[in-house]
Amino acid sequence: MKRYLSVLACAALLLSLVGCVREPETALRIGTNVWIGSEPLYLARELNRFDPAAVQLVEYPSASEVLRAFRNQAIDGMVISMDELFGLAVDGFQPKIILVVDVSHGADVVVGRRGMRTMRDLKGKSVAVESSALGAFVLSRALAVNGMQASDVNVVHMESNEQPSAFEKGLVDAAVTFDPYRAQFLRAGASTLFDSTQIPGEIVDLLAVRATVVEKQPKAIQSLLAGWFGAIDYMKSDPKDAARRMGIRQQTTGEQFLEAEQGLHVPSREENLKMLGGATPELSVTGRRLLALMVDAKLLRPGLDIEGVLAPGPLAELLK
Repeated sequence: MKRYLSVLACAALLLSLVGCVREPETALRIGTNVWIGSEPLYLARELNRFDPAAVQLVEYPSASEVLRAFRNQAIDGMVISMDELFGLAVDGFQPKIILVVDVSHGADVVVGRRGMRTMRDLKGKSVAVESSALGAFVLSRALAVNGMQASDVNVVHMESNEQPSAFEKGLVDAAVTFDPYRAQFLRAGASTLFDSTQIPGEIVDLLAVRATVVEKQPKAIQSLLAGWFGAIDYMKSDPKDAARRMGIRQQTTGEQFLEAEQGLHVPSREENLKMLGGATPELSVTGRRLLALMVDAKLLRPGLDIEGVLAPGPLAELLK
């Protein structure tokens, strides 16, 4: 009897120990689209700055497909613009911002045919816009800043990678775009009618993951963040080689990549922490302004809690 009881006791102890063992973390799948702001992630992978068993990068042709993949749970996180993230949050997908990737300062543009000089030249013309929130937002702001309305143009929904070809064939007169596609439009003779310098701080790209990922995959997130900043440090120490490496994937020269980078501000570790954390996170201030603009333009339903999408914890842990 005593032996039987001791066996039971050992079994109970083993079960309790098994319950305490955390399941091994799976690789964190991060979705990106073709965009210069995402390239430091691929540079980090090339330089072995994060563990490939912890982080897997998945590239999609457009931002729309990244959003679709996140909604369908094909990926765990993504590089996404703040306005697009708001749409996911309002729909209940619980994205959490763990990093501010970049702030657009001229990188997002509206281009038109040769001879066009202002947005007003687009009245009655066709404008190619990706079917994501960002394209609609940029066009909405470009029109509003120039005293125009959505009814002044004919919107043609088209993925970003399809737009340059359609423009060259004469199927559309203008497009909402960004690098590397912006460079293709300019080579085809397009002129820039609007850029994001006219709406400072409104277009912000973020690295966001599911709320459950923050809790269940902390090591993978740390590897991801450490890899990102490792790549940023390399870009500062050897900008020409970094641009050469990243330009290959973007099908541009290193010089062209460096030029395109001028339209972006990449926040440092310390800037990121101020934007995401503290008593009054800077991103919550700019986010509320963006939220109001989107609600007014009927691009978003009201009711989003900005602080609820911020997750400064992983970055704060990295900086310890």
